[in-house]
Parts: sequence; structure tokens; C-alpha cells
Amino acid sequence: MSNIQIRLASLLLRENYGEIVEKVGSYLIKYGLKALRAIALDTNLKLDQVRKALCVLITHNMAKFTSTKRGIIYYQVSVKTVLLLSRYPRYIYSVKTLYGDAGELIVEEILQNGQLLMSKVVRKVTERLNEALEDRTVEESFVRDKFIDLVSTHFLQRVVNPPSDIDSTVTESETAIEEEDLYKIPEAMKIEGCISRKRRRSEDEDRGTKRIRTDSTASEDPSESFPDDGVYWHTNFDRFHQHLRDQAIIDAVSRRVDKIGAEIVRTMLRMSELTTDPKATLTKPMSSHEIFHALSRELNIPRPTLDQYLKLLADDQIDFINKTGESGGGIYVINIYKAIKSLCIAHIESVVQERFGSKCYRIFRLLLLKQHLEQKQVEEFAMIPAKEAKELLYQMFSEHFVSVQEIPRTPDHAPSRTFYLFSVNLNQVCRMLLERCYKTNANLIARREHDTYENRRLLERSQRIEAVVAASLRNNDGNPEQTAELEEMITPPERAQLNKLKHNVNKLEQSELQVEETIFILTSYVQMVV
Repeated sequence: MSNIQIRLASLLLRENYGEIVEKVGSYLIKYGLKALRAIALDTNLKLDQVRKALCVLITHNMAKFTSTKRGIIYYQVSVKTVLLLSRYPRYIYSVKTLYGDAGELIVEEILQNGQLLMSKVVRKVTERLNEALEDRTVEESFVRDKFIDLVSTHFLQRVVNPPSDIDSTVTESETAIEEEDLYKIPEAMKIEGCISRKRRRSEDEDRGTKRIRTDSTASEDPSESFPDDGVYWHTNFDRFHQHLRDQAIIDAVSRRVDKIGAEIVRTMLRMSELTTDPKATLTKPMSSHEIFHALSRELNIPRPTLDQYLKLLADDQIDFINKTGESGGGIYVINIYKAIKSLCIAHIESVVQERFGSKCYRIFRLLLLKQHLEQKQVEEFAMIPAKEAKELLYQMFSEHFVSVQEIPRTPDHAPSRTFYLFSVNLNQVCRMLLERCYKTNANLIARREHDTYENRRLLERSQRIEAVVAASLRNNDGNPEQTAELEEMITPPERAQLNKLKHNVNKLEQSELQVEETIFILTSYVQMVV
């Protein structure tokens, strides 16, 4: 954990949860396990504020707590989980492509709240869909089926309940949930029409009086009861990462081979997505016969064509697919490690080419291929003049893209009698680029916040005017002249400034997403190497 990661985590916490949560989270990231009073004293916050901030962090699975034999509770924040906040848009978009608008809103609600009851999620999403769709009505059963689909594909899982009374004698094994129970839907939620909420009998009802509630406060009424009380759900980040990793592999095959080859690889990944450990380096073995029957009938791929594509993918030098047997028309596995390594190398090579030029890119690829080379060998193989090759090598060496290993021929380590071998330490380069990506993301967020803060008054005025115009159009009591008069309250120079600000903010946000894609690939490789 570096200072750059701490800075990025602080910016993400402040942007998503406010300054108090950011202050508590940053303190725990820096100093590790701390008790409640120590946090309040060192951060100059009230105990109630610290409690609420810790509740937010624990609810979003960013903080954990442990207790000592004396009953003192210590809190700790995971910086890795906090850094996943910048990946939330990709999670939501992935679910939208798989399960449509209902799936998107389900995951969005759970990510915003950390963990929720299935009944609450289904009710909120149904209300949001009905507000957005004016031409038709969405039933709760439709949203419930989408939720069940997300659980069955392991994108959502149950929250492991902590013990009710914190005691040092309680171990994790006593509170752990079995693997199959993590994705078990409560029986009450499988029955049609069971999602509608019920209200417990209150003292007012015992006296024969009625309580009037509005729809906006109904969900917050503590007297409500739900058929799935106590069963909370949250997102399974490992499953999302597995899907994003598989999608990156499919896109790479599509660029290298064609769309048919990509669809074959997609089918193989889909066959093994729930039976293969997300951290495994190889998928489960699949026969050509099984792959053929699992292919979509819409692709209309005959068996000989499938065999040709599998042979082509297995013989390719990138080695994404390995053939491990001959039974069943051939047994194939997808080598996840080599696929991620190839994607990681492609990202690093792109950085080298943009930063140092095409000749350094040629030298870098040569070192990856040959592993260890002397300076004279680099000059010969890369066909670059000696002086220029020397400058380029030491330029990359100074930026830590290239490593040098000394092999002395004599004990005195005399330079004239020492071999200097240049190589690429891929793991070291990945970690170095990861730090730079974290720094870039932090700078992008800081710049976006700075631009928004500098133009906050203009933005607030523009939002107020847009709200008034939207309200008048919605109520059908505004004419075009009044609308034009309201819009003219912002002068042309201010309008140009607003357009420029929106353009810059959009570019910064797109840059954040692109950097996050690189971070994901580099992180996936580093985790496999460890």
C-alpha cells in the first residue's frame, strides 16, 4: 500500500460518501487497526459521527472489525475494496448488457446501499421502471426473476451475518455460510405476490386508530416487515471481475481471429464460468462435442468449421487455448494465465511505444522474446546503430522498463570482464505502471473536482433554471416565450463556459474509465503471479 493508493482511496471516499467518511476511512487505511475512541480523538470528530461513518464503511464491505479478549473492538479498512469504487460503472454496464435495464437498476441499488433485502430491491426497481416507462407497466415478478437470474449466475450473493453478540470465543467457522447457501433464494421470495410489504401491529392500531403514510416514507417505516427479513444481498466482486476478464479475452480473440472465433471462446468461457474458480489459471476441460452442442444455433457453425477454428486457436502463438486430449473430438482448455499475460504485455507495449517511440518498442519486444541480451546483441537483432541503441536502452532503464543483470567473469567485478545482460522483469514493470495508473486516476479526479468547484455557482444557477423549465413543461402551464425568457437568464459567454466545462468533465470521466481498464488488466496479472 503506497501513498498514491491512499490518496486515490481518499478522493474516491470523499466523492462518494462525503468528507466525514473520507476522514475516517483515510485514517484507518494509514494506521490500520484502531478503536472507536482513538479514531474520534485523532480525527477530531464526534463519536456519533465516527459511528455513522464506520456503519457506512462496514455496510459497503470496506471495513471489518475484530474484538479482543477484553472486549475492545478494533476497526480496519481495506484499501483494495475502496479502490473498486472507480470500477462500479463497469459493473453496472456489464449487467445492463446481460440483463437489460432491470438488471442494471438492481445492481445500481445494491451498490449504492451496500447491502439490501431482495424484497426492497425488487420494490424500488419496479417503482423506478414504472416512473421511467410511461407506455407500459412493469410487474414485480419480472424484476424478481431478473434478481434470481443475477443470483443464479453468482453476480449477487448473500451477506454473511456477523454474530449478534461480539465475543472473542466466536470463530469465523461458526458464522460462515456454506458455498451453496450463498446463492440460495429464501422460499418466501419464490412465491408470486409475496414481495408486497406488511406492517406489524402497532399501539395505534391496537387502539383502533389509523396511521396515514405516504409512499415516500413507507420504505423507511420501522413497523414494516418483509418476508425475507434478515437475508441481505450484496455484489460478488470476484464474479464481476471474472466476467470482465472473460470479456477482455473475447475482445482480444475477436481482434486477432474474427467474430466466429470470439463466439467459440465465449461459449467455452460460459460453459466453465460457474464451475471454474475465479482465481484458477485454467478452465475445466471441454470436449469438442460439448462445445458444439453448447454453441448458439443462431451462429449456424457446422462441426468441421468448429474443429478448424479450435485447431487454429490451439496452434496460435498467443496460446490462449490448449489441447490436452483426443477423446470426444479433442479436449480443450482455456489458459487464463497466458491470456491475461498477453493482454498485460499488450498494454505495456502500448505505453512503451507512446512514451519512447517505435524503436524502443522494437527493443522492448525483442527483450521479451529473447529474455536476456547484451547491448551488442540488441544492436544486431534490432538493427539499430550502436550509439542510438545504447541511448534508448538506458533511457528505458532509467524509467524502470528494462532491468540489467551483471555477470562477472572474475571476482573483482571489473567492468571490462563483466557481462551486462538486459531483460524485462514483467512483474516489476506491471507494479510500476500500476502505481502510475493510480496516480493518473487520482489526478483526473482531483482536476474534475477542481473544475466543478471553480464553476459551482454557474452550475447551481443552470440547474435551478433547468429545473424550473422542466417543471413548467411537465405541468403544461409554460409557453415558449416564458421558457425562452428563463433560458436567457444565462448569458452567451456563460453558456459557452458551461459547454466547455461539460466537455472537459466528460473527457476526464472517459479518461478515468480507460485508465481503470488498464488497472484491471495489470491487477489481474499481478494477482495471478503472486
